[in-house]
Amino acid sequence: MVQSSTQIPPIPSRPDFGAQDAQRNNLSPLRVPKVQPPSQFQKFVQEGTGKLLPLFGASLFENPMAYAADAAAPAPDEYVLGPGDEVRIQIWGSVDFAGNQTLDRNGQINLPKIGAISLGGVQVKDLESVLKKQVGTVFSNVNVNAALGKLRGMTVYVVGQANQPGTYNLNSLSTLVNAVFASGGPSANGSMRQIELKRGGKTVTTLDLYEFIAKGDKSKDASLLPGDVIMIPPAGPRIALVGATDHGAIYELTSGAKVKDVLAMGGGLSALASQQKALLERINAQTNQTSSAPREIQNLMLNQHGLNQALQDGDVLTLLPISPAFANAITLQGTVAQPLRHPWVPNMRVSDLITDQESLITPDYYKRKNKLVQNIDSKDAKGTGLETLEVGKLKDTKDAGKEVAQRINSMVDQINWDYAVLERLNAKDLRVELIPFNLGKAVLQKEPAHNLELQPGDVVTILSSTDVQLPSERKTRMVKIEGEVAAPGVYQTLPGETLPQLLQRVGGLTLQAYVYGTEFTRESVRKQQQENLDQVIRRLEAQGVSASATLLANLTGDRITQAASLQQQQQQQMQAQITRLKALKSKGRVSLELNADQATLPSLPLEDGDTILVPTLPAFVAAAGSVNNDNVFIYRQGKTVADVLAAAGLNEDSESSEAFVLRADGSIFSRKTAGLFSRFESAKLMPGDTVVVPSKVDRESGYNILMRGLKDWTQIFSNLGIGAAAIKTLKN
Repeated sequence: MVQSSTQIPPIPSRPDFGAQDAQRNNLSPLRVPKVQPPSQFQKFVQEGTGKLLPLFGASLFENPMAYAADAAAPAPDEYVLGPGDEVRIQIWGSVDFAGNQTLDRNGQINLPKIGAISLGGVQVKDLESVLKKQVGTVFSNVNVNAALGKLRGMTVYVVGQANQPGTYNLNSLSTLVNAVFASGGPSANGSMRQIELKRGGKTVTTLDLYEFIAKGDKSKDASLLPGDVIMIPPAGPRIALVGATDHGAIYELTSGAKVKDVLAMGGGLSALASQQKALLERINAQTNQTSSAPREIQNLMLNQHGLNQALQDGDVLTLLPISPAFANAITLQGTVAQPLRHPWVPNMRVSDLITDQESLITPDYYKRKNKLVQNIDSKDAKGTGLETLEVGKLKDTKDAGKEVAQRINSMVDQINWDYAVLERLNAKDLRVELIPFNLGKAVLQKEPAHNLELQPGDVVTILSSTDVQLPSERKTRMVKIEGEVAAPGVYQTLPGETLPQLLQRVGGLTLQAYVYGTEFTRESVRKQQQENLDQVIRRLEAQGVSASATLLANLTGDRITQAASLQQQQQQQMQAQITRLKALKSKGRVSLELNADQATLPSLPLEDGDTILVPTLPAFVAAAGSVNNDNVFIYRQGKTVADVLAAAGLNEDSESSEAFVLRADGSIFSRKTAGLFSRFESAKLMPGDTVVVPSKVDRESGYNILMRGLKDWTQIFSNLGIGAAAIKTLKN
C-alpha cells in the first residue's frame, strides 16, 4: 500500500468515438411540426356543426422544445451512469488528482496509478462511495469528491401515428413524455391515450397523455434508455364536444367513458351551459341503411343520470346555453337615473319600482351641471384663485341671457308625467302588450288605476319631452327680456302667458321705453328665415351658371373671347356678392305691425327661446342704399320719406320707384303697400325708421344681377329676416 503523498497528473479521457458522437449530438435539431390535415371524424363533425374542431391537447405540441428535458438540471439520485457520461473527480490526501473522465463504451474510466474503474450501472447517489472504495484499494488516507458532468446522449425511435416519426437523439435525462413532444405528438389519426414504450421487444409502460394534459399525472412516464422505441398506435373511439363550452374539441375515449369524464377534461360543466337539456347525436351501427337513416339524436339532461351516460364512437355532444331570461326581473328604462333590471316581488307596483323623483334624474343632468365650472378660460384664471370661484362664467357676455335660457331649459330632461308605458309579454299568444299609464298619478298620487301591479318580465319605459312632444302649456318656456323694462332678465313663462302679461308680471316698462320699436325674435322663425336665405343663395348660384352657359352658346367668332372675359369678370363680382350674402345671418325677428300713432303690444303667446328687446326712444331716422349721404338724420315730428330722400340725395344709379321704408317695428312700407291713391313720399316716418333706395338693374354688374335675381328688395328684409345693416354688407 503506497503511504506517501503522490501527485497524479490529470490525463484526458480515453478517446471514444461513441461518447464523442453522443456529446456532439445529445439533442436532435428542432423540427417544425407539420400542419396535419383534418381527420375523417373532424370533417364529419364539421359537416354537421359547421365548425372544424381541434383535437383535445393538440395545441400543446406546437412548441416541442417547451417540453424538452433540461440537460443542465441536476441529475436525480437514481440516475444510472452509462457510456458517454462525464464524471468530475477530485482526490486529495495521500494522493492528489483533479480532472474530468468520460465513461467509455464499456462503462469504465481510467485513473493513473489506479487503473480502470467500472462505473457503468452505478447510480449518482453511489458515485462517490464507489470511487472512494476503488481508490482506497491502492492509496490510504484519501478523500474523494465526485459529481456528474456532461450527460451522455442517446438515440430513441418514434414510430406509428406520430406527427414526425423518426430517430431522435435526446439527452439521458429525457423521459417518454419528452420524446413524444419532440416528435410533435400524435398525428390527427394517432392515439393520445395508448402510447407505448418498448424496450427489448417488451412493453415497459403505456402512457395516457390525457392524464398528463388534464391532470398533470406523470405516473406512467418512464426514463428512456438508448434504443428505446416509442409506439403511437391509431386513435381509438372519438366523440365531439360543441356548444356552450370553452373546450369544444374532439376527444378520444377509453373503455366505458361517460359524459362526465369528457366534461371533466375541460374543467367540468360550465355554469353557462343548460343542465336541463343537451343534445346527443349518435351513429346507430345496427340500422339497415337501406331502410332508415344511420344517425339519430337524443335529448339528454345533465343530471346524475345524464352525466353517467356512456359514450360511443362517433357521438356529437352539444351543450345548450342557458336561457337569457330572468325569472324575477322588472326592467326600468328611458329617462331614468339608472336603466337597470330590478328584482320583482309579489304585489309589486309601479310606485315600488320608482320610489322617489330622484330616480328619474338622468346622469346627464349632473354632467351638464359639472361642466358649468369648465367654461372658465383657464389661461386667464390660472394662478388667480378664480378657477373654481367663478362658477358658470360665460365667455361671451353679448348672448349671456340667451345662453342662460338655453342652458336652463336643456339642463334636465323634462319628464312626461302624463304618459309612461308598460310592456308585457302575453304568455298565451306571445305578443307584446303596451299598457299606458299616468306616471304622475302612479308615483306622486299612487292612484290604483295607474299604479299598476307588475309581473315578472315587465318593461317600464319613462319618456321625456324629447321623446314625445308635449302640449305647449306643459313645456318649460324660457324667455329673455331686456332693454327698457323694470326687471330685465330670463323668465319662465306661465302656461298660455302672452307678451303683455309677462311684461306686466316683471314690473312693466320704463318711462324711456319705445314700444313701437320693440324687437321680438323667435327661434323657430329664425330657422325658417335662415332656410329661406339659403334657398335664395342656391337659386342665385344656379341662375349664374345657367346665364353664363346661355351667353356662350349664343356667341360665335371673335365675340366669344370678349364675352368670355366679360363673363369671367361678372362671374367674379357676382360670386363675391354671393359670398357676402352667405355671411348674413337671419335674426328671427317677427314684425309686430304696431300702430304708429298708439303702439300697443299684441297679445302674442310666448314660446321657448323668445327674446324681447324694448329700446329707448331713438332721435334719428336713417337712409341707406343708393344715396349720396348714407347716414342718419335727426328725427322731427312730421318728418316724411321725401324729407329724408332730399337730405340723403339720390345718385344716378338710384331706383327711386323701388324705394321702401324699413320700420322700427320690423315691418316694410313701400309704394305697393301704400295703396293706389296714397303718396309714398308723403308718408310720415317714426323714430328709428330707415329709408332704403335700391340701385337700378339695367347695368349688368354682378351686384345688380344679384338684386335682379331676388326680384324684390323688400323680400330680403321681410322674408329673410335681415336688418338695414345688411345693406352695407351687400354693397361692400
